[in-house]
This record gives sequence, structure tokens and C-alpha cells, in this order.
Amino acid sequence: MAAMVATAAKMGKTVLDSGWLAARSTEVELTGVQLTTTHPPSGASSPWMEAAVPGTVLGTLLKNKLIPDPFYGLNNETIVDIGDSGREDYTFWFFTTFHSKLDKNQLVDLKFRAINYSADLYLNGHKEVLPKGMFRRHTLDVTKLLHEGENFLAVLVHPPDHPGKIPAKGGQGGDHEIGKDVAAQYVEGWDWMCPIRDRNTGIWDEVSLTVTGPVKIIDPHLASSFFDHYKRVYLHATTELENRSELVAECSVSIQVTTELEGNFCLVEHLQTRGVSVPPGARIKYTFPELFFYKPHLWWPNGMGKQSLYHVGISVDVDGFGESDLWTHLFGFRKIESHIDKATGGRLFKVNGQPIFIRGGNWILSDGLLRLSKKRYQTDIKFHADMNFNMMRCWGGGIAERPEFYHYCDLYGLLVWQEFWITGDCDGRGEPISNVNGPKDHELFLFCAKDTIKLLRNHASLALWVGGNEQIPPGDLNPGLEKLLELHPHFQDGDKGGEPSDHKSTVGDADPSLYLDGTRIYVPGSMWDGFADGTGGWSDGPYTIQNPEDFFKADYYKYGFNPEVGSVGVPVAATIRATMPPEGWKIPLFKKLENGYVEEVPNPIWDYHKYIPYSNPGSVHDQILLYGTPKDLDDFCLKAQLVNYIQYRALLEGYTSHMWTKHTGVLIWKNMNPWTGLRGQFYDHLLDQTAGFYGCRSAAEPIHVQLNLDNFFIEVVNTTSEQLSDVALEASVWDLEGECPYYKVHDNLTIPPKKTLPIVLMKYCKSKSMKPVYFVLLKLYRMSDDGILSRNFYWLHGSGGDYQLLELYKKKRVPLKITSTASIKGSTYDLRMHVQNISKKPDQNNRLFKNFFCPKVYNGDYDTSSVEAANVATEKRENGALQMISSYFSRGKNDPRVVKTDGSDVGVAFFLHFSVNATKEHRDGEDTRILPVHYSDNYFSLVPGEKMTINIKFEVPPGVTPRVTLHGWNHHGGHAIV
Repeated sequence: MAAMVATAAKMGKTVLDSGWLAARSTEVELTGVQLTTTHPPSGASSPWMEAAVPGTVLGTLLKNKLIPDPFYGLNNETIVDIGDSGREDYTFWFFTTFHSKLDKNQLVDLKFRAINYSADLYLNGHKEVLPKGMFRRHTLDVTKLLHEGENFLAVLVHPPDHPGKIPAKGGQGGDHEIGKDVAAQYVEGWDWMCPIRDRNTGIWDEVSLTVTGPVKIIDPHLASSFFDHYKRVYLHATTELENRSELVAECSVSIQVTTELEGNFCLVEHLQTRGVSVPPGARIKYTFPELFFYKPHLWWPNGMGKQSLYHVGISVDVDGFGESDLWTHLFGFRKIESHIDKATGGRLFKVNGQPIFIRGGNWILSDGLLRLSKKRYQTDIKFHADMNFNMMRCWGGGIAERPEFYHYCDLYGLLVWQEFWITGDCDGRGEPISNVNGPKDHELFLFCAKDTIKLLRNHASLALWVGGNEQIPPGDLNPGLEKLLELHPHFQDGDKGGEPSDHKSTVGDADPSLYLDGTRIYVPGSMWDGFADGTGGWSDGPYTIQNPEDFFKADYYKYGFNPEVGSVGVPVAATIRATMPPEGWKIPLFKKLENGYVEEVPNPIWDYHKYIPYSNPGSVHDQILLYGTPKDLDDFCLKAQLVNYIQYRALLEGYTSHMWTKHTGVLIWKNMNPWTGLRGQFYDHLLDQTAGFYGCRSAAEPIHVQLNLDNFFIEVVNTTSEQLSDVALEASVWDLEGECPYYKVHDNLTIPPKKTLPIVLMKYCKSKSMKPVYFVLLKLYRMSDDGILSRNFYWLHGSGGDYQLLELYKKKRVPLKITSTASIKGSTYDLRMHVQNISKKPDQNNRLFKNFFCPKVYNGDYDTSSVEAANVATEKRENGALQMISSYFSRGKNDPRVVKTDGSDVGVAFFLHFSVNATKEHRDGEDTRILPVHYSDNYFSLVPGEKMTINIKFEVPPGVTPRVTLHGWNHHGGHAIV
């Protein structure tokens, strides 16, 4: 095996994330002392295998193909559950080696950021016990245990004490036994999740060696206070210093704050150094004098402004040694307040004094086998920012999210609601009722909570702490959390509904950085204190398909802030084929009931993957059948995307229609699945977006034009802090023949800030001349230059009607012109697709064709400067009415490439969507998609003469050439564009 090398003479951290071996404990006859002295394993030969670290036992077994993929088909049913096999079957050894060479007075800590659930550690024959708890850090001073040269490390990881058994009928949290431990509760299965057979046993987070001098920095805390309407800002910082030498350490402790400028330059905003004496063997707290900033760049949530972050560095130099330790962090100046709004009863959040209407979703975790990575986190969080969300709720049955998760939330502007590890289902409110006192070890729970707070508290995105999901932490846990999270006086007024106390100063009060947190509110449960009914009644939801117009009705949801409302989530057909065997490709049966409604009967694999049907007999007719009976999987999934788009756009538009008058926020249940589930998701586990993703992206725009589907008023939403003046609204109707029977412009509009304003009744939608199926295009634009601020496209039918005429519309051949440019930087492709419906020449006298899209500021992933241009070579072949163009990327001059699709019909190019695949020979059924892909929009439609630009960004594996294909409702079969 390859040994990890820690260059101990160099200060800092070395991550031990490769070269690990693992073996089932019952198959290893040697002791931990023997494994780390005389008989270390020599490589991946039985019983030893390559290990997934960070990761879990199940992930290690899958890596070595000793189990089938548990998320594929019904494979999970073939894997033995820990409740049946016993804990010893999933008790595993993990082993690695590393080299070290220490200079004089250097010290080394071995750190485990998380283990599930406890472990016996052996290093060069010396044993240490890593105590219980999934959400705690372990730090060991191993300086005296290290050998110069090779070192042997073995860790025997034990599963949770109470893994429980899985009842025959499943259940929310299985038999709830896992609730006795301080661990993730989803692992026993839920109504959206299969059971995780090892209960996530393993070294599931980062392992590292950290080299310091005699004095080390421990858990600095940064906080900021604001005065004079955010013009005067103070940075407060406290850190612990530990002197591990036998002499008094005379230290110079410094704090430096810098900000990045253009061109990779940094501006030093502050540099402060103070002398500190630390007694031998002592651990002290040191608080810096507060640092003053005048009008600093503030951190704003997504959609409200820029996510300005400062680099904060704290260092300690020791006389006679030099730099002993260094800590750095990205820090954002912002103040988050909230109170229970008197008008709505919902919790109303403010950031930097500005009210923010919350539109976001619930988050479980990225992957059920804890295959967590920075790259995956970046994709996950950017997807949420791309949907224009501004908050994510980390659900209490999942995990305390990792610093990397919060890092990307800081970068992309996602506020985070972090819950502790309590759920009503497992902690006193489930069926059957169990664990009414919560976890057995309350002291351990509060220790893990305290450690988690220290781990995450410096992140700008962290907005609030919540005790549990649909439950208050039982017994002394809730008062314990309240005490840990006591607010500093400067931050107390917001929770009472008052304004920031700008006249107050923290001078004379304890420094905010001396508190464990002190700056964020604590709410005891997800349905208390301004969430749901505010008193813990079962008042979140619903979780089934809804009639789109119902979301707008005054009686739809009567509380101010809904923490959970869920619905459907079928992915594209390619994902079904990639995650299920052929018997899982059978679409649901549609069973007609006596009451006229339809019940969907899914196949057993879909049922196991928690499929939510697109009908709710008794209240909602089958939304897929509105488009006609699907013929096969592809047809079903395409029609499901139509429903996904309408459903989630209507959900967010309905809540936003009542912004501040009835609601203060909504969180959708849920954003994605940590496995290959078939419900409540905007992108699947393989990272392909559903059309619901883009329905949300449209509805959650900071400035948005929408059609109220209940009363057919056109509304303009302005969630920004600036008034919109001299804007115009354009409304047009298009029929299936490509004609425009209705066209109106309403100009000289003024939209106040933080307001949803009804503008005009869309009379066509109630007229007798209304067509059975028709399209509505809404545009909000600046009158000064016709720049589009918001565009929204609907397809509608008459009352009591359906969309079955769209089935015939598939035969329409509407010609398109696609002009593409591409640039490449390494393995990253950045494409621009200018798509135009050329079925009708633009009327130059009509404003409809004069609009252009305003540039929108978004968070880029990478620097696009000095990129290499991509040239596209095209090869054409004709196949009847379908024109296929196979094109391949090659480096060269960045010339635009133009592709025209055949067609002579005039009409709307409906429900267009791009995809990216690898151009390679493949077996039938092989998934060739390149994922993830970031699209500026997808599942879009263009009226005659209209054009739109779509930006596409993705990375390709080595040696793979991508191909971009355009599909559509009346462009089936696909057009390969580049």
C-alpha cells in the first residue's frame, strides 16, 4: 500500500485521504497492537481491501464490489442489514501508514473530524479510545508516539450502539432504536429513503495530521457588530491558545484581515499584533481588541447582493521558535435577525436590515453512503443558487453538515437553517411512540452540539439553529441548547421584533466572540415560534401533487412560514434506465376509480424507490393523463417533466403572490434525494435536473412577472430593496396554429420594493374566445432600452379541459436557428447557445421582437479569462424530416457555428431542452450523459420570431469528447448541435 507522507518540518495540515485498507473485524485475528507493530497488513489481500476514507463500511464494500450498488433497483434488499447480522458484522478495521520527521519543538495532532460511532485507535502499538458520538471531533497529541520514518495507524470502528431493526412495513426511522444514539436517524429508512444497512458506520469525515509549534490555536470565534445603519462595523475575535511546552511561552498573536482585488491582488484592511504570555501546559482564551471597519462590503444572500468575503488570518509566534500556528477563514460581515411577524404569524428574516422573503428547500445530505466531496458540494450548492433559492434547511434526521458545505453556501449566498439530531418520529411522536426522552446520553448530545457549534459558527451562511424536526429536544436537552446558544445583548432585539439597536455599543458588555455563538437565534423545533402553526401542531405539508391553481388560493395554507411542502419528482428517462433494471422501466398502471379519479399503481421497483404518484384521488386528477396516456417510459417521463415544471413554479409563485400579506417564507420538501429516490427532487442522485428545477428558477427570480392561476391577474414581484420605475409589461397569447390572438402592453409601471403587485386581469383567460389549449408569454422590461427583467411562459387549458391537443402538436415541425460559440479551459467547457424560432419573421414594428435579455449577475465557478477557444467541426446527414448534425470540439479559432433545423410550420417551439453526452460507441442502454451540467435555463419555449441565449457549463472526463443535443416537444429525436 502507498504510505501517506506528512512533511512534519512544514507547519500545517496533511490530510490522510488515500492509501487506507479495511477489513471486517471478525476476519482479522491480530490485535491492534500487532497490526501497528509487528504484523501490519502489506496490501489489499484478503481479508484486507482498499478502503473508502472518508466514507463508510458500506462504501468500502461497494468500492471493492463485495456488494451490489444499494441504490440500483432492488439491490438494497440483497444486502444484509445490521439489525439482522449484528453489530460485529459491520465492525471494521481501517489501517494506513504515514511518514514523519519532526523538527525540534514541533508537535503533531492526529485529528478525526467525525467517526460513526466510536473507535479504538492504535498508533505504533499505543491504544487510545475515541468516544461515542457521530458529531464530535477527536484530537490526539501523538507527538511522543511517532517514529521518525514510517508510522502504523489502525482504527477499529464500532457501529452505533442501537442500530435497530427494519420493520416489515418500513416506517419513519425504522423501529426508532437509532434515536437512542447521537447519530443520523434517516439510516433506518424513511418514507423517502431506503434503510442504510451499516447505519453509516465508518470514518466518515476528514482525517488529518496537523503540525504546530509549542503553542497552537484552537477554535477561534469571529463575530461582528453593526452601528449607524451598517456604516460602522466591528470585528470581534477570540481564540484559545494552548502551550504544550514546559516553559512560559512569550507570544506575539496577530490578526490580519484582507480582501481580494481584481488581478489576484490583496488589500490588507487590518493587521494587529499583541503580546501574550501563556503559562506552561496552560490553555487560555485571548480576545483581540475589536477591529473597526467603515462601510465594509457586506455579505448578502443569493438574490439580494454580492457575497463579499474577507480573508481573516490569526497567527501566533513564539519567542525563540517563530511561527507556531496559523488559522485562516473566509468571513462575511452581515447581520441576520428574525422575529415573529404580527401580520402573518410567520417568522420574518432580515439580513443587514432588509427583509428577505424566504424561498428555499429542505436538505437531507448529499449522499446516503456519505461519499462527500468538495466537488459534489460545490455542484449541490450551485444548483440551489441557480434555482434562485436563498435558504436551505439541514433536516434534523440527517447530519450536521460539514465545513465544505458551509463554505460553498458562503460563496453562493445560501442561508442555512441547521437542526440538531432530533426528529418527532424517533423522539417521542412517532408510531409507535418511542424515545420520549430522546437519546439515552444527554450529556453526549450536548457535547456534540457544543462541538458542532464551534465547528460551524464562523460561516456567514449559517442563519439559525433549530432544536429538532417536528419536535422539541426532550427533557433537559432543550434548556441545555438554549443555554449554549444564549444571545449576546446586541443581537437580542431582532428576535423580539425590534429594530437593530444602533445606539448601543458592545463596549462594557462581554465581547460577542466570547459567547459560544451569541449572534444567531435558537428555535426549539421546526414547527414552533413562527414556523408552521408556531406551537408544534402537525401543520407542515402537504406532500402530494396539487392542482396548480390551489397554491394561489387564500385558504391553501393558513400559516405564515411553511417549513415543509412537498410533491412529485420523477427524473428523466435516462436516469430511470441508469438506476434500474428493465423491469423497473415499466410505467405505472392507471386504475380508474368509481369516483372518476385515477389511481397510479407503480411497479415494485418504483414503489421501493418511494414513488409519489401524479394523482391524488379525491382531490387532484392525474396530471400526466392531462397530456394523454403515456405510451412508454420516455413518453411518461417527458410528460412528468411538464407537470414538474408547472407544479413547482406554481408552488413558489403561489406563496410569493401572498408575500408579506400572508406568508414570510416557504421551504420545499425536498431539494434532492441522497439516493435514487422518485419523489421530492429538483435534480436526481446522478445530478441531472428535472424540469421542476427550472420552474423554481423562474418563480424565485428576485424580479419576476407571473400569472395568478386562481384569478388570472398578472402580478409583478419585486423582492429587491430598490423601486422599479419606468418598466412595462407585455402579455401575449399564442395558439397551436402559431397565431397571436391577444397582445397587450402596459407601460409606465412603478413597482415598490419588497412587494407583489397585481397589475391587470388577463381577460383572455376568461373570455369565450379562449382556445382549448393556448400559450401565454409574459415579459417585464425596461422602457429605456427594452431590456427584459423577467420572462415567463405558460401553457394553459380551459376550465375542466386538458392538454391532449398538445399530443397532436408534436407533429408540428417548427424551424430553429442555433448559433453556438464555445470556449475551453482545461476540461471545462463554456458554451453559449443562441436559439431562435425562425418560423415567422419578426415584425419590426412590434415590441415583442425588440426585447433583449438583461445581463444577470450570477456566481461563476471558475475564471473564464485566457480560455482556449473551441472550434466546432460539423458533419451533417439527413434522415427524413429530422436533421442530425454530429459535431465535435477541437481547439482553434472561436468562430460561431450555425445550425438550422428543418421545418416549415409556424408556431411555438415548445419545451426545448439541451443535454450533453459523450460521443463514443456505447452499448444499448448505456448512460452516456456527462453530468453535472449547469444550464442558465432549460425546458424553455420560444414563440415565433423569439430568440434566447442559453449558457452551458460542464467538465468532461479525460479523453471524452462532448456532444450537445437539443430536444423538444415538437423536436423529438434530438438535434445534435455541437
